[in-house]
Amino acid sequence: MAGNSGGPWGGGGGSNGGGSRPPSGGGGGGGRRPEDSQIPEIDELMKKGQERLRVLMGGKGGGSGRPGGGMGGGGQGPGFGKGTVALGVLALVVLWGFGSFYTVKPEEQSVELLLGKEYGIGDPGLNFAPWPFVTYEVVNVTSERTENIGGGRAGNDGLMLTTDANIVDIEFQVVWNINNPANLLFNIRDPELTVQAASESVMREIIAASNLAPILNRDRGLIADQAREQIQATMDEYDSGISIVRVNLEGADPPREVIDAFREVQAAEQERDRLERQADAYANRVVAEARGQAAQTVQVAEGYRAQVVNDALGEASRFSAVREEYAKAPEVTRRRMYLETMENVLGSVDKMILDESLSGSGGSGGVVPYLPLNELRRGEN
Repeated sequence: MAGNSGGPWGGGGGSNGGGSRPPSGGGGGGGRRPEDSQIPEIDELMKKGQERLRVLMGGKGGGSGRPGGGMGGGGQGPGFGKGTVALGVLALVVLWGFGSFYTVKPEEQSVELLLGKEYGIGDPGLNFAPWPFVTYEVVNVTSERTENIGGGRAGNDGLMLTTDANIVDIEFQVVWNINNPANLLFNIRDPELTVQAASESVMREIIAASNLAPILNRDRGLIADQAREQIQATMDEYDSGISIVRVNLEGADPPREVIDAFREVQAAEQERDRLERQADAYANRVVAEARGQAAQTVQVAEGYRAQVVNDALGEASRFSAVREEYAKAPEVTRRRMYLETMENVLGSVDKMILDESLSGSGGSGGVVPYLPLNELRRGEN
């Protein structure tokens, strides 16, 4: 076979053998066998690629070659053609496009950086950032992250002091997400650690301003809402780009070392409160009865006073009327007063009046005195 067809990697064949390779298996001829494929083998492609890389880097081949010539056993190496250059440029363009185009998921946002500074925000979908001048960071902004604090997870981070000098073990969760990925990347080095530190500090401040009893009983929801507002205010001061979704106050209990004694104290306080309520109820009932009796007595006295005053006024008016009548007719008025007085005095007396004319001179007239023995004995009974 003639040696003037060197395939895609070789130059034109000739008598000088510049584009031929040594025959394999000791056979003669400067080209491939007719039954071989025109595509070079993989190992040959790799070797020729390495040789060309060395030429591009300014190195020399295995033999004495001239610029643009080939390397190898005593001959010239293959040169670059226009197709090879175009293929290389196309490969670079593909690699550049692969590094410049990126996809953002619906739950994510990207921050584009121009030489390390904020350049823009990428929306969900296909985005373009011309590499290498513009790079990007993709951040998940919708998923909720949870930080668990207290409950014995990290030593004594849940033990807090109340304003009435009691120790309480607080366990709570802080749920947060990202509302500004640029601030998160540029202003916060460790978001999880920042949220934990700020949450613990805020909760300690709130517990330090509260008494123990409300924390254990009725004020848990109020404390959680107050903590969320203050933690969010702290994150806003840092320009962290973090949004506090909610705070869950999981538990508020005394320390494990004194839980039994604390329960006994709580039981004693409850018994004290029960007895105080009973005493207050009894006191209220007795005081109410005493106040009612006092009011009744006052009303009776007022009624008696009004009666006496009215009687006195009536007697005075009657006396004035009698005096006026006496001034007009003294004898008649005197007689009338005498008869009214005798009527009042003798009206209620059980009496009998005997006329002396009915009895004789010796007292033995027609009327016989009668001694009512039965009536006298009835009075004794």
